[in-house]
Amino acid sequence: MATTLDIGGLPAVWLRDNCPCPLCRDPSTGQKLFQITDLPLDPVAAEVHERGSDVEVVWAPDGHRSVYARAWFDAPGEPDPRSEDGKSLWTAAEPDAPRREFAWSDYTRDPVPALTAVQRFGLALLRGVPCVEEQVLAVAGTFGFVRETNYGRLFDVRVEDRPNNLAFTSARITPHTDNPYRDPVPTVQLLHCLVNEATGGDSGFVDGFRAAALLRAERPDAFRVLVGTPVPFEFRDARTRLRAHRPIIGADDAGRVREVRFNNRSMGTLRLPADELADFYAAYRAFAEVLARPELMLTRRLKPGDCVVFDNTRVLHARTAFDGAGRRHLQGCYADLDGLAGTLDVLDRRTGDAS
Repeated sequence: MATTLDIGGLPAVWLRDNCPCPLCRDPSTGQKLFQITDLPLDPVAAEVHERGSDVEVVWAPDGHRSVYARAWFDAPGEPDPRSEDGKSLWTAAEPDAPRREFAWSDYTRDPVPALTAVQRFGLALLRGVPCVEEQVLAVAGTFGFVRETNYGRLFDVRVEDRPNNLAFTSARITPHTDNPYRDPVPTVQLLHCLVNEATGGDSGFVDGFRAAALLRAERPDAFRVLVGTPVPFEFRDARTRLRAHRPIIGADDAGRVREVRFNNRSMGTLRLPADELADFYAAYRAFAEVLARPELMLTRRLKPGDCVVFDNTRVLHARTAFDGAGRRHLQGCYADLDGLAGTLDVLDRRTGDAS
């Protein structure tokens, strides 16, 4: 039976695994210097001493000494920052919709408000970004690293003579997330407007986490089906073949939404027994109908110098059809949320140190 201490009934093996001493953790990196198999099979707290604001534990059978700050025991567990519990959900119809637009000049002085908006709300629009080719790569470099794909380090969103994706036409594009056929999927997308003289071509954004929460509340049966059914997503052209099998709504074990993959253009043929196929398509349609609700769609006409940064695992983007005779040119690239979150942590730590 596992030994416990009289400190909240904590398992001894957990406490021993979290020893902060320099024999257990490298002082420079904070990384552990041992494997779990290096510890005694059933460590025993032979002695426990209160020493001011610290707690000292002497372990048997090896006599190892661990000192823990009392405040460490009271630290709250952190929610998963990628799940809906770590987000603020929104609709376009909310009168007190959160701030999502930021001047480039303000961003270059202090990127924290805009990056926080991406992390919390899934979306930030930077205005006044220099209209220079490849500037979108520089924007991504302010918070992370560019994720190169088969489309290159960046891609041009404009009408092409021989497109390998409907994005490179003037057709209407319904709300979707990008690259669902990748695993892992790029988690941040950037789109920088260089020219937008065409009639039409307005951009739209939907909070997929809010849509999934609405589906869960209104149609829990449909929600369960989409969470529990891996879907084949595919992309292919003359040089590329990409496939991934993932649910349309990704949730953790507690049912909290953590990811949305919704892209009708890239969904392959799902093969299941007939009754399961019927249930899936009913759920799939139900979610599509929620996503199409006008009150969920935030609409913006991107102007030259606008650069939108959004969470590609959460926010679906769309555009209206446009006149192919008018010039419309956006440049895009992908990055990742871990880089953005790490940059925010570093900036917050520097702010705290400065104060």
